[in-house]
Amino acid sequence: MVDGVGVSGVTALERRQQLAKGPLARLERMLEIRAVEDGVQELFAQGLVHGTTHTAQGQEAVVVAIAAATRPSDAVACTYRGHGLALALGVPIEAVLGEILGRRIGCMGGLGGSMHLSGPDVGLLPTMAIVGAGIPVAVGAALSAKVRGTDDVAVAVFGDGATNIGAFHEGLNLAAIWKLPTIFVCENNLYGEYSRIQLTTPVADLAVRAQSYDMPAEIVDGQQLDEVEAVVERAVTRARAGDGPTLIEAKTYRYVGHSRSDKAAYRPAGELEAWQARDPITLYAEQLCNAGTLGDLEGLRAEVAARVEESTKVALASPPAAAEHMFANVLVPAHGRSRQ
Repeated sequence: MVDGVGVSGVTALERRQQLAKGPLARLERMLEIRAVEDGVQELFAQGLVHGTTHTAQGQEAVVVAIAAATRPSDAVACTYRGHGLALALGVPIEAVLGEILGRRIGCMGGLGGSMHLSGPDVGLLPTMAIVGAGIPVAVGAALSAKVRGTDDVAVAVFGDGATNIGAFHEGLNLAAIWKLPTIFVCENNLYGEYSRIQLTTPVADLAVRAQSYDMPAEIVDGQQLDEVEAVVERAVTRARAGDGPTLIEAKTYRYVGHSRSDKAAYRPAGELEAWQARDPITLYAEQLCNAGTLGDLEGLRAEVAARVEESTKVALASPPAAAEHMFANVLVPAHGRSRQ
């Protein structure tokens, strides 16, 4: 990837703008995310991914809704489970896969890996490997927008486990006090790493925590794309108008364990199957079929699969990042000790 342009010739910004074409474009992006995430697991099994990976099959509706309800100049911060969000915002497939595979074509030149993706052209701040680390960063981005006098907003995306750390409470408190244009989106998938929510958190609805900061909050079905998009749009409208932050809790579920090595054997029997029966892609496809908007789901699925397969080949053909590339973006002062 060069200057945000994928090998297909479509820029990240153009991919982001494709979502504006309507429901079919949103469905296609969800299918793309699912195919990439499934592919990442296969690549890991083949020994082609160094380190670990954190995928999010089942949570596609939330990230696509965020991308559809915001604009490229808005800042978006999240943690290590960011493949889907990067793709939703428009980062090219080969740039995401290339980064996960440690290849030069990756969006960070192959230096960051699975947990460190970035897309400055579409507002994606570098993703972070620390739980909840994107929360204070998003608050800072919102403060920057306010100081600069723009109506841009900042979005922090995090999991339910992050609502128990200090950065969450500090971030919400500061955003509320200064009425910063921040949208806090909690993907409540019931599990913080290996622990189910009732073992770590005394409340079932995490949105109630916004009351402590006199902040508006909404709970939404994270499997229904249109519902999530509407909630995010309301929060964005409030933020752009100068009315401050919002906490959104999206009830969702990830079909896979915490990381690639986690088989999630601790889940109650039948829980996974119950959530898969409410798969966000299936629900949205049924909605479009009923509306007469979608004609050939399997044809669209095959088209997306072929695109992901081709992008995977391109990423694998790209040379790996080398040690010397680590210093490509390190600035050395003109005076003083030089880097050895």
